[in-house]
Amino acid sequence: PTWSMGPKISVDSSTLMNKGLEVIEANELFGVGLDRVEVVVHPQSVVHSMVEFTDGATVAQLSRPDMRLCIGYALAYPDRSRVAFGALDWGSLRRLDFEPPDLEVFPCIRLAYEAGRTGGTAPAWLNAANEVAVAAFLDRELPWLAIPAVIEDVLAGHDGAMPETVDDVVGADEEARRRARTAVLRRAA
Repeated sequence: PTWSMGPKISVDSSTLMNKGLEVIEANELFGVGLDRVEVVVHPQSVVHSMVEFTDGATVAQLSRPDMRLCIGYALAYPDRSRVAFGALDWGSLRRLDFEPPDLEVFPCIRLAYEAGRTGGTAPAWLNAANEVAVAAFLDRELPWLAIPAVIEDVLAGHDGAMPETVDDVVGADEEARRRARTAVLRRAA
């Protein structure tokens, strides 16, 4: 991370699970097919989102690496916040780099796409397993490299359930957390 975040989101950023969850969000909230959402690594953290249109034009949202602007935009929408969060210094911004993520180094992105494609309660299982694994890492019970392995172990046992009620989703979350705690114990540091 290039700015201060809480412990959980810092770990999610380091594993790129935050990007994987955003892929699922784009699919679920905006109906954008998973095959149309591309993750790129942008080390400067200046471009917060980009949309490519059918004519090939791309529109991007750029700001300082500080999520307060994005949150302020969401809270004030459709208006703009009157609170200034600071503008980019275009004179010192020399470059914007983008590169594809290495899926061998960052398997959480692959796992998120797989959960999104599976659908049903698989995204809930992904999220629950990640939360348990990250908490275990923060509690020094699990090495960082084992976070994706715990998630993969849990997803391998996914029952294919399609939720019909909120209680179904809550139950899926509870089952995935139970399985994740077992997986953490097997892989504990």
